[in-house]
Amino acid sequence: MISLDKAEIMAPVGSFESLAASIHAGADSVYFGVTQLNMRAKAAHNMTLTDLDKIAQIAHDSGVKTYLVVNTLLYDHDTVVMRKIVDTAKASDIDAIIAFDFACVNYCNLIKMPVHMSVQFSISNYETVEFFARHTNRVVLARELNLEQIRAIYHQITQNQLMGNEGRLMEIEAFAHGALCVAQSGRCWMSLYTDNSSANRGACRQNCRAKYKITDVDTGNELVVDNHYILSAADICTIDILDQLLQSGVQVLKIEGRGRSPEYVSTVVKTYKKALVDIEKGEYTKEKVKEYMKDLEKVFNRKLSHGNYYLGKEIGAYSDVYGSRATHEKEFIGRVVHYFPKVNVAEIKIDTGEIKKGDNFLFIGATTGTLEGKITELHVDGKTSECASRGDLITFKVSDRVRINDKLYIVKKKNKYQNT
Repeated sequence: MISLDKAEIMAPVGSFESLAASIHAGADSVYFGVTQLNMRAKAAHNMTLTDLDKIAQIAHDSGVKTYLVVNTLLYDHDTVVMRKIVDTAKASDIDAIIAFDFACVNYCNLIKMPVHMSVQFSISNYETVEFFARHTNRVVLARELNLEQIRAIYHQITQNQLMGNEGRLMEIEAFAHGALCVAQSGRCWMSLYTDNSSANRGACRQNCRAKYKITDVDTGNELVVDNHYILSAADICTIDILDQLLQSGVQVLKIEGRGRSPEYVSTVVKTYKKALVDIEKGEYTKEKVKEYMKDLEKVFNRKLSHGNYYLGKEIGAYSDVYGSRATHEKEFIGRVVHYFPKVNVAEIKIDTGEIKKGDNFLFIGATTGTLEGKITELHVDGKTSECASRGDLITFKVSDRVRINDKLYIVKKKNKYQNT
């Protein structure tokens, strides 16, 4: 089993708000892309090359590692851009590149930039890990492996003392939570086939998330299926088998979601961090797992699959909605105009909607990250009040500092997720 003090929670980042949220939530590392040559180039928020210095400084000041994703297929005309991205990352003190194309791997090796092997390599056996050990110290294993197969690879790594190119024992990274592509290790061609928009070039159109019918071409007969989202896989969730995942030899727990919100990042990182602490304390119980699941279900998810193939079971978990099944949603209210540090009070100008005493609130900001709480006492224009609406200037206590222009939301329970 991986020593818990060496277990690494890797958080997805698509904005400075998400970066701050992941750090405050307790992430050990973050991964992100810039505007080109990453698998979420068109489908998510991305940083820019000019952001890399700032990202590295913010993360490293908190002891958090930084990984830049350069994981698309590369054509000849891409190599100049790839080298510029990698050179800039090295100069900015980014900790490693996550790569898919051998051209990127080779260049990282040439300039001695640490590089990790992407899941798209579909690394599924020890001999492939042994091959990549010449080029890297970390591999992301294929998402199709079960725990027994992961354990067998880890056993051979430790038995043979397989060292990577940085002189450390080879490290195993695996996806612990988030969206799952229906294609083998994410290498889908459906978007290219239907829209001439290649997922392997960072331009996936998310065709798999749509509704589909099954029709007999010869007769025109349509088959009745109980779920039209027959290509939309449910999200990976390993919170209920986290101890088994660690026992199998997985050292790095990767959370998917570079296109998801700061509160998603914060909630998922916090929840997995709590689970790791409970495992270490011997308090990882079925009751605790139920609590973790309730927290994870509050934020964006297409249905949580509870370990699916990691347990060697058939992948029978598919989404039944186009968007999210989150049990809670946020509603924008206004922005912070002042913060009073001596009394921990935030002052907000309400731009839209209503807010009242007892509401659950959420602040989001580039430095603040996320800050949640409940309004126990509300003041409008300096007077105690039960509620407030558009145009009002309100104040209430918060548990930590917020900043001017941070956005304020109220968080409400959904009546029911929308099946559209």
